[in-house]
Amino acid sequence: MIFQPLHAGATLSADHVAHIICGLKNRTLPKNEWTHGAHLTAAVALLDEAGIDGARAAMPDMIRRYNEATGVNNTDTEGYHHTITIFYLHIINDFCRGLAKPVHVRATALLASPLAARDYALQFYSKEILFSKGARREFVAPDIKPFSEQH
Repeated sequence: MIFQPLHAGATLSADHVAHIICGLKNRTLPKNEWTHGAHLTAAVALLDEAGIDGARAAMPDMIRRYNEATGVNNTDTEGYHHTITIFYLHIINDFCRGLAKPVHVRATALLASPLAARDYALQFYSKEILFSKGARREFVAPDIKPFSEQH
C-alpha cells in the first residue's frame, strides 16, 4: 500500500498509523513521509502502546536512530529535539486521555485539532528558549505558560 505524507487535517486508517510507527521503529519509513503529522501520529501510537512513561523512554532513541538511518545528523542545530519531543508527548497524552477510540481515530482527531499546527509549541515557549541548544539536548520547561493551561 502506498501512503502519502501526512498533513494537518488528514484522515488516517489503522494501516497508515501502523505504517508510520513500524517505519519509525524499523527505520524504514521513507524520509519524505517523516512530516510533522507523522511525528504526531507516531506519538499517538506509541502512547497507546507504552503509556506516557514508556513513550518518554522510547521515543527519543527511536527518532535519533531514524534520523541517523536517513542521513539526518542529531546536532545542536538539526535532527532530534528533546524539549519538542517531550512537550508533544505530554500534550498528546492529555489530548487522547478522554478519547476511547481506536488509535487511528485519535490520530485523525489530533491532526484536525489546533495542536497539529507546526507552531503550536510557541504558545508555551518563546523562540529563544525553544530553539536553544539546551532545549534541543534536554527538556526545558515552558517560559510563557505551563502545559496545564492548554485548554
